[in-house]
Amino acid sequence: MITARQSRAARALLGWNQETLADKAQVSLTALKRLESINGLEVYESTRDQVRRVLERHGIVFLTSDQGEGVMLVRAKITSSTS
Repeated sequence: MITARQSRAARALLGWNQETLADKAQVSLTALKRLESINGLEVYESTRDQVRRVLERHGIVFLTSDQGEGVMLVRAKITSSTS
């Protein structure tokens, strides 16, 4: 499950605003704002799932441990061909 903090942190790592993420995840801006609310507003699990999937497709890895949760941005390794 993606938390509000993880969603906000992932957007920051990607340099996206809420409008960009909502558009890419194909969810309403209102739904995304609810998901990212510090007040813990309810949101459909399908909305959380769509947001999580689009962030993962763009290199975000969600981290969870007994000490808390976080996010990490993983970039694809670029290889150059040298002959």
